Amino acid sequence: MIEGVLLKGYGGFYYVYAEDRVWECSLRGRFRVKDQDFLPGDRVKILPDEENKATIEAVEPRRNALIRPTIANVDQAILVFAMTSPKPDLNLMDRLLVQVTDAEIDPILVFTKLDKYEEDLKTGSEELTIMDVYRKIGYTVFEVSNETGQGIEAVGAGLKNKISVLAGPSGAGKSSLFNALSTGKKLKTGELSLKSKRGRHTTRHVELMVCAGGLVADTPGFSALFLPDMNRLELAECFPEFAQRRSQCRFSSCIHDKEPNCAIKEALENGEIASSRYEHYLIFLQEVIAAERRY
Repeated sequence: MIEGVLLKGYGGFYYVYAEDRVWECSLRGRFRVKDQDFLPGDRVKILPDEENKATIEAVEPRRNALIRPTIANVDQAILVFAMTSPKPDLNLMDRLLVQVTDAEIDPILVFTKLDKYEEDLKTGSEELTIMDVYRKIGYTVFEVSNETGQGIEAVGAGLKNKISVLAGPSGAGKSSLFNALSTGKKLKTGELSLKSKRGRHTTRHVELMVCAGGLVADTPGFSALFLPDMNRLELAECFPEFAQRRSQCRFSSCIHDKEPNCAIKEALENGEIASSRYEHYLIFLQEVIAAERRY
């Protein structure tokens, strides 16, 4: 038997990447009896029976699994946002960062349309970006241009031997980024509406594809509407700049809202924490508290 990673399931067959090739696999009977569910990213053992054909003999335990997108064993999430046209939605960005952090998946921030943004800077129509704010927090941040190729190689180097998912708003250039990173399969890219400056959704299913020495899923994205199930104390742990100061608060149960002697609010007043991050935290906190009351 050989080990591989499930890329996708379609029409009762499963496609597994192993030994630098894709195998069309059927299921061993016992899996059908158990009604075993399979997700892209599952690590499986297959038994070849003829050229490019095999049966799935075993499934390894999952390290993690996401519900939306439905994918397993994810190493990192590439969160893609445009620097301009449209401007980055920081509320959505922070919401996705909370979801990824809670799932114990490494977040990577990629800001696209660097060429367009630099043109805007020359005309004075853009202010300084917030990229350095997220770098200061400790996030890995890349600035790229899918048009000129600037920054693409650096992003690609971080994909090798890892399972990654692409997420972010439509129009940010997720599919274009994948195409710039990959010399193989191309993804359809959506046209950008000049009126709304919002992209049309072009990705319709979850499938892992070989890209830059790793496996990447261009997905419909994480659910942007709801936060993960968590309590009010756990939320702050998804904000690294909050978590590292939490022990400095007067109360161990501090939720950094109305409590006195709060290290987070003190850092905010001193300019050590971005006001947008704190504003989004308070919005998310109210959602978490409301969810606690419902349950």
